[in-house]
Amino acid sequence: MGNERARHRLAYKWISKHVPKTAVADVISVADLTEQLFADAKAAGISSNEIEEDTGSVYEAILDAIVHHEPGMAD
Repeated sequence: MGNERARHRLAYKWISKHVPKTAVADVISVADLTEQLFADAKAAGISSNEIEEDTGSVYEAILDAIVHHEPGMAD
């Protein structure tokens, strides 16, 4: 359970830190950010499958963060 929570937290902290507030919700930008998250997770010893087991689609989570970002929201 603790590992799942840690993987989930890693994914969402990564998204809040790395998704630019000015990001455009296009396929290439979201795909690039998804690849970057998976590379950072791999460096931390976490597979892409483990991340998506805990968070669902990382692509969709990043897209949602871009589309629903409100200026002034706490990071």
